[in-house]
Amino acid sequence: MSDDIRQISAQHTYGTWRRQKGFNPLHVVSAEGSHFTDSTGKRYLDLSSQLMCSNLGHGNRAVIDAIKAQAEELAFVAPGYTTRARADLTAELLEVLPKNLTKFFYATSGTDANEAAIKIARLYTGKHKIISRYASYHGSTAGSIALTGDFRRWPAEPANVVAGTAFAPEVNCYRCPLKKTYPECGVACADYVEYMIENEGNVAAVIIEPIVGTNGVLVPPREYLPRLRELTKRHGVLLICDEVMTGWGRTGDWFAVNHDNVEPDILTTAKGITGAYVPLGLTATTAEIAAFFDDHYFAHGHTYEAHPLTLQPAVAAIREYKRLNLIERSRALGEKLGGRLKALKAKHPSVGDVRGRGLFWAVDLVKDQTEKTRFNSQTEKLAGKPLVIDQVTSKMMSLGVSCLGWISHLVIAPPLIITEEELDAGLRALDEALAVADAAL
Repeated sequence: MSDDIRQISAQHTYGTWRRQKGFNPLHVVSAEGSHFTDSTGKRYLDLSSQLMCSNLGHGNRAVIDAIKAQAEELAFVAPGYTTRARADLTAELLEVLPKNLTKFFYATSGTDANEAAIKIARLYTGKHKIISRYASYHGSTAGSIALTGDFRRWPAEPANVVAGTAFAPEVNCYRCPLKKTYPECGVACADYVEYMIENEGNVAAVIIEPIVGTNGVLVPPREYLPRLRELTKRHGVLLICDEVMTGWGRTGDWFAVNHDNVEPDILTTAKGITGAYVPLGLTATTAEIAAFFDDHYFAHGHTYEAHPLTLQPAVAAIREYKRLNLIERSRALGEKLGGRLKALKAKHPSVGDVRGRGLFWAVDLVKDQTEKTRFNSQTEKLAGKPLVIDQVTSKMMSLGVSCLGWISHLVIAPPLIITEEELDAGLRALDEALAVADAAL
């Protein structure tokens, strides 16, 4: 039966972000806590929270019960009406979001949330251009893929990408894109954004991931975000923070912007807002932006906006983050994780850098520690060529640990409920699998 399930899935459904030849997805039958189980009964430690979204782990009873209760009470009503779930979630968000963000649009994914943010920014400012960064991912639809700096944008160009995006250098202190020109670059990457605003003209907003996600868990220097906030304000440009991945305790605070006391004009999030139990995205704006639409047409919406079956589980999820003290736990356990990963760097010549915050870390693999040379490139990933990182993650899977590998780095982002014993087991598997990369030197 399991072979039939895999076969029909492979033949008649698309595997995302890949060539379809060879698509043969693992048949997962159940999940509990920090583990999931395949159809053969083999259990895997979920060391990347699926796609950095299962922050609460699997099988959380409170969230599951909230889904059931909402389905029985009111499974759906059009977004022109309101519901108890809509009011309940709004009240919870006002407690945990940055205090300047007080009006919300409920979408169904991070991509949708970013599409709403783009449209709101352009309508509010009357300007068109959005500045993004090269090492970024903001979604897969026309507007959000246009903001995406990595190679996933390339196949969509030019016909399927909305015009009006300019790309700035990413903040990457390990491989600084500006250091060859400016050896003591500081936060020249932020200053370069100001240069772009001044010379592009017609800039509505700057969009960033406060800590870059899939593209390397790039943690900025402490002065970067405050500097970016100051210069965008001075030029009358909105700051959009994409916290789809970094929100909900992932970095050791409710949201990554809190580490630097930065308040964006718009914040988008998804993933951990429900612990990924149901699909929900959020676009949060300031009262100033909200007031503009009192007398101007809000030209956005869709059928499943504020879907009650997505909202009530988010209420339960937020309460679970609080009840289980997961924000504090992420911060404390993240310190241990960081120390253990740095010890692995000292042991393995294939590890060039480890970086992160909270329970959100990257292990950057290199052919040469001095030159910081990656094993593989974006072009090779797009072309479907064999990657060393895939050999490493395959080894980890054989050891019963699932971990996301991306081009030449691993993303270590376990559920916030992971025990220290489970984390130790995952790091032992990582230690063994890194020998595969060492052998490729």
